[in-house]
Amino acid sequence: MKARSTRQTGEHEQVHTSAGQDSSDVSTQRSGLLYVVVAVLFFATSPVFIRWSQPFQAVEIAFWRLAIAALLVTILGVATHQNMRINRQQFPRFIGYGLVTALHFFFYIASLNYTTTAHSLALTYTSPIFVTLFSWLFLRESLPIRKLFGMSIAVIGVAIMAGFEPHYTSCTLNGQCMVLGDGLALLSALCYGIYSIIGRSERTRHPLFRYTSHVYGLAALWLLPIALLFAFRHPYPLPALGAIAALGIFPLGLGHTLYNAALRKVHATYANLIATQEVTMGIVLSIIFLHDIPSLSTIIGVLVTLGGIISVLI
Repeated sequence: MKARSTRQTGEHEQVHTSAGQDSSDVSTQRSGLLYVVVAVLFFATSPVFIRWSQPFQAVEIAFWRLAIAALLVTILGVATHQNMRINRQQFPRFIGYGLVTALHFFFYIASLNYTTTAHSLALTYTSPIFVTLFSWLFLRESLPIRKLFGMSIAVIGVAIMAGFEPHYTSCTLNGQCMVLGDGLALLSALCYGIYSIIGRSERTRHPLFRYTSHVYGLAALWLLPIALLFAFRHPYPLPALGAIAALGIFPLGLGHTLYNAALRKVHATYANLIATQEVTMGIVLSIIFLHDIPSLSTIIGVLVTLGGIISVLI
């Protein structure tokens, strides 16, 4: 009787422990999903603030955005008593991460000078396709036929946006040249795909604020020499300065850092899936604040592209 009672007690404790673990996992996933939802809210403000930051050049905007974000997450790291140092052997890798990050933000910001918000966001969010391709090429991860089908759908969506857009191959009087802008957005997506592959392992080796502060800070240093070339060559209106500060604090300092935090708590598939909604929200905010009305073909192309990306992710 005593042995049976002991066994029953052990089974009860095991069930109780399992239930506790399940509850903890659910709580962790919920917090991760909440992080990425809030991150997307911050992400979506980026196109509006970038347009409001004129007359700053794209490289200046990217530099100040990264520098402000690096300062913010460094302060957060010190305030939360994280160890913010990386060792000498790891430093060369982070220099490479900083270069790829700098190029990603520069290409994205520059693309908005030449193409519409809808085009830029939709093309930048083809980055999961590059991640999938790079994982197949360099990490020897499998590439199911379903993902190839999703990539094909996304390419068709891009073709719809490009093939039916008026003035697509010629520059307009106000300096827009959509083929150049769309090309820059694709380069931005390519750089983000590379960053996602090379930085994946570092997310488990470094605390959140140490990782992000070094990546943002080194990216800013890469852009500093070019940014200095444009310094003091244009006025510095207060609204533009406020927009640049907001870019560093909200979409990057808080948005991207929350997204990195979400990746530590929830599967990357779900995080990427939610993050694609920056396209939808960014277009809506641009319509409201910038009167940037997308054409019907752009809307159709964006929806088809998003459908393809989602089928790649899930």
